[in-house]
Amino acid sequence: MSGHTIGAFLEMMSAERGAAKNTIDAYRRDLSDYSGFVTGKGKTLLDVERDTVTAYLDRLRLDGLSASSAARRLSAIRQFHRFLCADGMRGDDPTRIVASPKSRRALPKVLSIAEVDTLLSQAETEANSEDDTDRLALRLYVLLELLYATGLRVSELVSLRRAAVMRDTSYLTVTGKGNKERIVPLNDRARDAVKVWLAATEKDTFLFPANGADGHLSRQVFARDLKDLAISAGISPSRVAPHVLRHAFASHLLAGGADLRVVQMLLGHADISTTQIYTHVLDDKLKTLVETHHPLAEG
Repeated sequence: MSGHTIGAFLEMMSAERGAAKNTIDAYRRDLSDYSGFVTGKGKTLLDVERDTVTAYLDRLRLDGLSASSAARRLSAIRQFHRFLCADGMRGDDPTRIVASPKSRRALPKVLSIAEVDTLLSQAETEANSEDDTDRLALRLYVLLELLYATGLRVSELVSLRRAAVMRDTSYLTVTGKGNKERIVPLNDRARDAVKVWLAATEKDTFLFPANGADGHLSRQVFARDLKDLAISAGISPSRVAPHVLRHAFASHLLAGGADLRVVQMLLGHADISTTQIYTHVLDDKLKTLVETHHPLAEG
């Protein structure tokens, strides 16, 4: 019975919410483990009570699972029980008032504007080198300009199709999580870089084609090339990765006064709470603003 209900939930997540295969696989593992625990307590998924759910969370903590991982697992369990209620398989939700495990969310690694500029300058210099005959340096430069200009997920970036380039390279059409499309504008530097890349390469389905099974550049190759570039630019490679440039895009926009909702849209976040992790960059700015403009602030 538990296998059937879990299967029905996963089918709904895939068909109606467009959940990715990795997400479905993670939910399947989490719910199977939860189901086994519930069965061991002499209960089923249709009559399990809140005490059993909290006991399961206690077991995860004793097993050494981090608070963030336990919270993610509880999220899957919550969604599953909401599905059971919505589908009429049970009338109550045992997770409704269960507190989520708390942990201090780690702030994302962010490069300074000067460090990003150093990376871009190094990439541009290498791309313009007369010794470069295979366009790999040019490809890396274009990738870096696009990443910092748009904040794309690395999977979105490397799999861009040539047809995604719109209106004289002014915009990109990006397919994100859940197959949701969004339009992302390009700044002048990224636009110029893409124009050079389009002129220098043969037409292909993908903007960054490769010979692998996917037909496009892999995330791993891009990440490796980016670390090599960091070394050349005198920046520790441990501080540089594609997602770090995505974080820099969001943080630098917010620090410059961009609206949080706009940044959410550009990043392709379904929930603004995901975007709010970047607001740490505003702390000093807001503190200075209050100290400067508050009527009772000391002069």
